[in-house]
Amino acid sequence: MRFDTSELRRRAPELRAGEEILLSGTVYTARDAAHKRMAALLAENRPLPFALEGAAIYYAGPTPARAGAVCGSFGPTTSGRMDAFAPALYDRGLSATIGKGNRSAAVVEAIRRNRAVYLVAIGGAGAIAARHIASLEEIAFPELGCESVKRLVFSDFPLIVGIDCAGGNIYERGKD
Repeated sequence: MRFDTSELRRRAPELRAGEEILLSGTVYTARDAAHKRMAALLAENRPLPFALEGAAIYYAGPTPARAGAVCGSFGPTTSGRMDAFAPALYDRGLSATIGKGNRSAAVVEAIRRNRAVYLVAIGGAGAIAARHIASLEEIAFPELGCESVKRLVFSDFPLIVGIDCAGGNIYERGKD
């Protein structure tokens, strides 16, 4: 199933945990250090580097690009490291986060409450993922290096719905 990031908020109810999608459109990167900075900006009632309403955040940072490439390998990082920050971002309009691994109960509840989604990228396949990034622009916190906030444009980026807006969770399957 193909999705554009501009449709995620409206179409999230169609998605079910375990489904595979191809995502295109604008996505922002933010990892640990960028999340700490964004939390500080929110605490000071200052604007973030991008509008959260309807946005998607990819928990990732690239390796350097080869000559002529948009970026180097660009695989996901462990999402749980951002769990302390995610509920507040979902509550401010974030539509999706993208990473790898399970999320805390608080994040699952924020996803459900806000009718959002958590999408899972394939760990260890960063070189393949990079082929689905059409453009990259650093937009905030350049001093953070690979952890700076970047605006990406995805082109049919392969993902799995990890947690859907009803609370369905691939990480909870088979635990009974």
